[in-house]
This record gives sequence, C-alpha cells and structure tokens, in this order.
Amino acid sequence: MTENEVVIEELNTLLRGTFMGIRSYEHYIQQVEDEELKKTFQSMQQEVKENAQKLAERIQNLGGVPADSEGFTGKMHSYMHKAMLSDNPHQQLEDAVKGLDNYGVQYSEEVVKGDLDPESKQIAEEVINTSRKQVDILKQLLQ
Repeated sequence: MTENEVVIEELNTLLRGTFMGIRSYEHYIQQVEDEELKKTFQSMQQEVKENAQKLAERIQNLGGVPADSEGFTGKMHSYMHKAMLSDNPHQQLEDAVKGLDNYGVQYSEEVVKGDLDPESKQIAEEVINTSRKQVDILKQLLQ
C-alpha cells in the first residue's frame, strides 16, 4: 500500500464512522419527544454531515473514492442501536454521550494515529473535536 492509500483508507474508516453518527442522530431525532432536545440533535447531526463532506472531499483530493455509507459492520451496529434505543430522554442522552465518546472520540483517535499527512490530520482533528464538543454539550444536558 502506498502512503496515500493508507491515508485514504484511514480517512474512509473515519468517514464510515461519521455515517454511523449521522444514522444514530436520526434514531434519536425520530424517538425524542422534547422539541428542544430534538433541535439539539438535529443541529449536531448537521455538524456531523458537514464533517462527512470535508472527509469525502479530502479523500477525493487524494485520488481516492469516499465511502458512501457506514459499511456492513456499521449497518449492523445501526440496526442493533435502533432496536435497543430507550424511550427515556435521560437514557437517550446517556446513550448518545457513550456512543460519541467511544466512537466519535476514542475510536476515531485510534484510527488516525500517526499515518496522516498534515492536511488530512487537521481535518480528522476537526471531526474528532466536533465529537468532543458534542459530548460536552450532551453531558451538560444530563445534569
């Protein structure tokens, strides 16, 4: 694998995770009764969609083909997530915090450790920082 192919694959892995985040927010938006919380989730979903766009553009600029979905594993995860999602708003928030922290921050940091060129690394950091910010916002809503 060339260095470029490694970067493209890592960015695509991050992109597939971003699609998982978009789908998870869709589940919350569909289930949440509270209008303010729904608006918060919609706003966060929009930020994640913008991140997906940035990742896709970077992959294309590197000569790669961006992933167009969360992939098979992500689809299975999404199906399980939707089936197990609570109707309780507090538990939905806890679920969102846990998912964002585990996948949006920690797993994403592991995916992009070390192998990215400076521009790709900056985009990956923006994506991860969005997740960090969203975790903080949701934690505040839990208090």
